[in-house]
Amino acid sequence: MTRIIVLLNLKPGKSPADYEAWALSTDLPTVNALTSVNGFTLHRATGLLGGGESPYQYVEVIDVADMDMFGAEASTEAMGRIAAEFQDWATPTFIMTQPVEAKA
Repeated sequence: MTRIIVLLNLKPGKSPADYEAWALSTDLPTVNALTSVNGFTLHRATGLLGGGESPYQYVEVIDVADMDMFGAEASTEAMGRIAAEFQDWATPTFIMTQPVEAKA
C-alpha cells in the first residue's frame, strides 16, 4: 500500500469554510469512490505539538491499494475536473510513502 500525504495551504482569498464544503461534497466522495483507494481523509491543521502555528492549513491522507490502477483512475475526465478544481483552491505538496516493516 502507498499512503499519499498532501500538505496544503489555501490560495489567497480562498475561504476555509468554502474549501471544506467543496472537499466534503465533491473531493472526498469522488476519490473515496475510486477502486484503487482504500481511504481518503482531510484534516485541518490546528498547530504544532509543543506550541506554534502549523506551516500548513490542511493535511490530506490518501491510502492507495494499487498505484497503477490509481494512475489510470486519476486520468479520467471526472478526476481531471476534480484535480483542476483542487488546484484552484490550494497549493499542495504530494508526498508518497510506504510503511517501514520489520524483515523476518
